[in-house]
Amino acid sequence: MLLHEKTAIITGTNRGIGLAALETFAANGAKVYAHARRETNEFLTLIKDISRMYSVEIWPVCFELTDYEAMRGKLNEIAASKRHIDVLVNNAGTAEYGSSFLTTPIEKMRSAFEVNFFAQMALTQHVAKMMMGKKSGSIVNVASSAAEDGGSAQLEYSASNAAMVGATKKLAIELNASNIRVNAVAPGLTDTDMALGIEEGLRKKMIEKTAMNRMAQTSEVSGAILFLASELSSFMTGQVLRVDGCV
Repeated sequence: MLLHEKTAIITGTNRGIGLAALETFAANGAKVYAHARRETNEFLTLIKDISRMYSVEIWPVCFELTDYEAMRGKLNEIAASKRHIDVLVNNAGTAEYGSSFLTTPIEKMRSAFEVNFFAQMALTQHVAKMMMGKKSGSIVNVASSAAEDGGSAQLEYSASNAAMVGATKKLAIELNASNIRVNAVAPGLTDTDMALGIEEGLRKKMIEKTAMNRMAQTSEVSGAILFLASELSSFMTGQVLRVDGCV
């Protein structure tokens, strides 16, 4: 078990890549603070089932990422538990495809950055301070191949993920003194609700651009997250691992 006795925080665990990461971490022995925007009966049942299946503790942590006061309150509760946070996975985010830059309101761009970058950085500030107490930790940012390629994603999505890639490299340098590694996973088109919301013709073109001619499965992305979170990647920091099926 690659994360036996480790404790992680994963954002956006109610579906998609975040849910796959939660299952993968649990299967590898991690205790997990599972974040979601809202505490619903469906979400609570979901994490209870995963907890029972893998015999690990999973605690729900629910707040809007952009509600910094709520975020601070939940993280204070985690700090009060005296559990050391070994891993942070910044997964939650928002994306849209197909709209033109020239017709996209600036306010919509600000909103994307708020969720995909600023909220993630606020969370990372809090958790990094917790990790610094024991001078150890691994932070994995889930960005996107669109951060480097642009592709079919809207400008605000590509740009906000590019900011996350830049932050990954900067944080790797700054937090190295505290023995905290910072890396990123950059998935391509992945089989999630977000991908299914893309217009069919555009989605087909995006798939055709991959060498493997298909979308990634969420488990393939969560496997890369697990690798970067674990000691298998102990000599890696500031790296961006693409999981996009391309050469």
